Amino acid sequence: MRIIWFRLRSALSGRTRDAGMSTSEYAMGTIAACAFAAVLYKVVTSEVVSTALQSTIGKALDVPF
Repeated sequence: MRIIWFRLRSALSGRTRDAGMSTSEYAMGTIAACAFAAVLYKVVTSEVVSTALQSTIGKALDVPF
């Protein structure tokens, strides 16, 4: 009886138990992750970042011990 009451109450209030994402949510998440990866790749491979990394690594290697 409690299960029937819970389902009826959930149906009337518009709330249901969602255990996970739907296919469209997975698709949007995948597209967003790919877009973020593309932007990150462009930033990391840019000339400014490349020069800064080379400078930082060069300074680290020239430190006397």
